[in-house]
Amino acid sequence: MKIGFIGLGNVGGKLAGTLLRNGFDLTVRDLDPDLEYAFSDQGAHIGASPAEIMRNVDLLITCLPSPAASAAVMEGDDGVLQSMAPGKIWAEMSTTDALEVSRLGQKVSAAGGEPIDCPVSGGCHRAASGNISIFAGTERATFEKVLPVLTTMGRRVLHTGPLGSASTLKVMTNYLASVNLASLGEALMTMHKVGIDLNTTFEAIRISSGNSFVHETESQVILNGSRNVNFTMDLVVKDLSLFQAIADRADVPLEISPLLLKIFEDGQDRYGGGEWSTNIVRRLEDACTDQLLAPGFPADLVDEESEVVGQEVVANRS
Repeated sequence: MKIGFIGLGNVGGKLAGTLLRNGFDLTVRDLDPDLEYAFSDQGAHIGASPAEIMRNVDLLITCLPSPAASAAVMEGDDGVLQSMAPGKIWAEMSTTDALEVSRLGQKVSAAGGEPIDCPVSGGCHRAASGNISIFAGTERATFEKVLPVLTTMGRRVLHTGPLGSASTLKVMTNYLASVNLASLGEALMTMHKVGIDLNTTFEAIRISSGNSFVHETESQVILNGSRNVNFTMDLVVKDLSLFQAIADRADVPLEISPLLLKIFEDGQDRYGGGEWSTNIVRRLEDACTDQLLAPGFPADLVDEESEVVGQEVVANRS
């Protein structure tokens, strides 16, 4: 299967790298030519335009920072839809709006192609190792065609239902991760200010009912001071806004979500949209004129698990 990949950023570049490392015929495109050349040096082709890539591949993956960016790549003058045809598949791996991916998916289907939304979850360090989790929303027949590609990029792959369902679930999981991140900052600072050692605090959380994936990963780079999670304030605000919009459409009267969005919008205003999301703890550091730092934690997250071929996860419906 020939694969095209558009969007070689923090997540997309790692997913595309996994495909290339595992021997797929890969054509790439990004607004940054240096990223394209880095892939070319490793054996990938560089596509002249989204339309040209779609003409020459069986599966085209987009992994872009916003719904607007995806729409531009799909619907532009040299966009993917110009070359969509029967037998071709478009896979949207961006974290995006379910309504928007469904709108674009209808255009793909009208041209004879097959759409799938398949966002990832688990952090850039797992995207780099091929051990990230992937949600996939599409018809079952399309899912099975793409499954060998998905199980190369990810360790756990969940078929979530029709197109758009994966994007809805992904936005929900990012909301939960953001709740956890904000609460961890409050927990760590409170323990620090009452004199509890932060290394001891980290272990207390890790071995207790307060533990989480976010704590085991992001708390480490918070306490190191690097704060490097390859995920920005802008992206958190985008994802929280998408989740709030889902709840609003369903008339769900959320209480935590609006407050959380205000917290991250404040962090965005204070420190810039390009600041790492983990630096939301700086709001507390500034307020307390203190820092959350402790020795012995890594500056960068590395997946310690070996790369293995992934597998489908089946939801328990009994």
